[in-house]
Amino acid sequence: MIVVDSSVWIDYFRGRATPQVETLDALLGVEPVATGDLMLTEVLQGFAGDRDFNRARKLLTSLVIVDLAGPSIAVKAAENFRALRRLGISVRKTIDTVIATHCIENRLPLLYSDRDFDPFVEHLGLRAV
Repeated sequence: MIVVDSSVWIDYFRGRATPQVETLDALLGVEPVATGDLMLTEVLQGFAGDRDFNRARKLLTSLVIVDLAGPSIAVKAAENFRALRRLGISVRKTIDTVIATHCIENRLPLLYSDRDFDPFVEHLGLRAV
């Protein structure tokens, strides 16, 4: 199963031609694709019109939706944040720390286009697609 970050879904729904969107297009219907509950919120809150919102909701909720946090992931995410900070790396968004930590702990690859995940790949073992 591959987890797809909101950064890729946003580009997908905006019709942007990026390498990550092309990868997502190739995966849909072929490989198990998942997204997280927090990513679902991030993506859906960006739609102004009901029609686009409902179309996106229908597609996204047809996928596996993983619950990203919980007490053990929350603590591990804080540990990962602190580990990166000790290396002089500032993580800009807590949600990215939770997403990366969930994927690391569950050995799930992450398809993303947000450079904030790069330190998790480089230093903490996040597998990128």
